[in-house]
Amino acid sequence: MSASPAAASPSFRLAALLTTLVALGPLSTDLYLPSLPTLARVFATDAARIQLTLSVFLAGFAVAQLAYGALSDRFGRRPLMLGGLLLYFVASLACLFADSVETLIAARFVQALGACAGPVLGRAIVRDVWGPVEAVRVLAYVSGAMALAPLLGPTLGGYLTVWFGWQANFALLVLFSLLQIGAVWFWLAESNAHRDPTATRPGRILANFRILLADRNYLGYLLALSFSYSTLFAFISGSSFVLIGRFGLSPQLFGLSFGLVVAGYLAGSMLSGKLVRRFGGDRLLLAGAWLGALAGATMWGLEAAGTRHVAALLGPMFFVTLAVGLVMSNAVGQALAPYPKMAGAASSLMGFCQMGIGALVGMLVGHGVDGAATVLPMTVAGCALLVPLCHLALVRHPAP
Repeated sequence: MSASPAAASPSFRLAALLTTLVALGPLSTDLYLPSLPTLARVFATDAARIQLTLSVFLAGFAVAQLAYGALSDRFGRRPLMLGGLLLYFVASLACLFADSVETLIAARFVQALGACAGPVLGRAIVRDVWGPVEAVRVLAYVSGAMALAPLLGPTLGGYLTVWFGWQANFALLVLFSLLQIGAVWFWLAESNAHRDPTATRPGRILANFRILLADRNYLGYLLALSFSYSTLFAFISGSSFVLIGRFGLSPQLFGLSFGLVVAGYLAGSMLSGKLVRRFGGDRLLLAGAWLGALAGATMWGLEAAGTRHVAALLGPMFFVTLAVGLVMSNAVGQALAPYPKMAGAASSLMGFCQMGIGALVGMLVGHGVDGAATVLPMTVAGCALLVPLCHLALVRHPAP
């Protein structure tokens, strides 16, 4: 991008818009976290069933990304983004007026189908506009700014739940999506300069995925991204039941505690953006991977030693999420760098695996967190250790 003043403003506006679009997924999960115990009481059900509103969202998010990638490579990013946001708006209204847990679960699945347009197309647009080298830096800053959603979301959601009830969280998502539709309509230009007329053919889709999965480097970065995200989603899935149920925190204090943990992700993403030119994306990824493994092991060790204090959970988790901030943007940037003509397919496959593995991990935590407090730290530690192991086993010639 040009450094002239005339070009700087549109670039900043585009980066800001993409940040809000990429943040749509995290905001959709984190905003209503403080209301999960309330939802269990309102709908007279257990934690595992309420946790399905998270895991089903992630499952829908994963499946839809496969379609968005191919469709955007064929028809462009802009029309798919508008369609996804419109679907999200309608599904958010259904969540707002849900009268049973079954209706809420179904509406959350549809909501995810629309929400995933933001991250998968947003990452592809970054690759389209900024190129393979600068995309890593821009993704790091977008990820850092995106962390404001989980940083502020649970705190805001806690207050909204206490003041107005659980429906207020979904009312805010309805308004937010409506504003995004307007912003995309007026401000987002088409960025796909390499449209592929054959991208939506089943044979071509499978061929693209075979090419990607046969690339050891791509597979290594994909798994590092997926297990790194899974540490975060394990905490998202179980934190409200542990912090509110086990330690007795109020919804407001839960939101503040969750924000403290997410501040680690913000710090990691900002560090990545500042240091990637100096040290390279692969070195930063590995540094974050080993930091996360050490912090996860510490969390599990404190729990196994019988330490029953909220700081024993939140302290190590801060460094786990700091590691996630270092790993995720670099994993995406390194994986997409060699594929300018398949950026949509490459991004969607990464997103599918990231969300699919995260959903399975979330279901594991949701079913176990009521019966055993060790499930959360054990899961975080296991996923964190897999990040550096997958990288070391598969990545041979990292992108510069």
